[in-house]
Amino acid sequence: MPDKLYHESCEVISQGRAVLEDLQDWGFKTVAPVLEEDLPICPFPGSMAKQPAECRVESLEELSSRLQGCKLCGLCEKRQNIVFGVGNPQAELVLVGEAPGREEDEKGFPFVGEAGRLLDRILFAMKLTRQDVYICNVIKCRPPSNRDPQPEEIAACEQFLKLQLAAIKPRLIIALGRFAAQALLQTKEPIGRLRGYWREYQGIPLMPTYHPAYLLRNPAGKREVWEDMKQVLERLKHPVAGE
Repeated sequence: MPDKLYHESCEVISQGRAVLEDLQDWGFKTVAPVLEEDLPICPFPGSMAKQPAECRVESLEELSSRLQGCKLCGLCEKRQNIVFGVGNPQAELVLVGEAPGREEDEKGFPFVGEAGRLLDRILFAMKLTRQDVYICNVIKCRPPSNRDPQPEEIAACEQFLKLQLAAIKPRLIIALGRFAAQALLQTKEPIGRLRGYWREYQGIPLMPTYHPAYLLRNPAGKREVWEDMKQVLERLKHPVAGE
């Protein structure tokens, strides 16, 4: 060990011993450990709030509870349910869609209609289930008539997706469909050119691909989606250095 590091280590140990001796003199017989749940929640990434010396990431349960009754944008006026997300809270793979449709809005879960059943079959072909992955949307409330979300709606809601990802810490993301891919990657490039190539979102590798609803209208696209999923499976099995 280098002399400088050795002396610095000795100094830290000495200071720690002095603190413990002071506590003993003051009548403390034990020092209770700081539990993670007792730590303050870390500020939202990119916010101007001061970062505490020690903090923790907000859990999915806490985030879901905080999101209830959200009125950050006009979509709150006609929604039936906030569609937060479902699946494994420690998933290695997160699938992100656009926004809830009518059935999702009614039931409060993402991808529950015919497109959802096709997504289940895609996962089955990958030897995965909904319990293995996490599924959510960029937008948590249904836009009227299933229109594309507006920029102000994305700005209001995307923070919750970022916090979901911070809590889950997935290795990979799949962006399902044109809107999700363009919103996350901040591009207008068509999904046909985006799909099949790795990108990044919040520092996490992201694979854009076609939405299951698109495949219901264009079954020929299933071959391309399967090529994308094979890339995802390969990267799950053989991570790139640094992942």
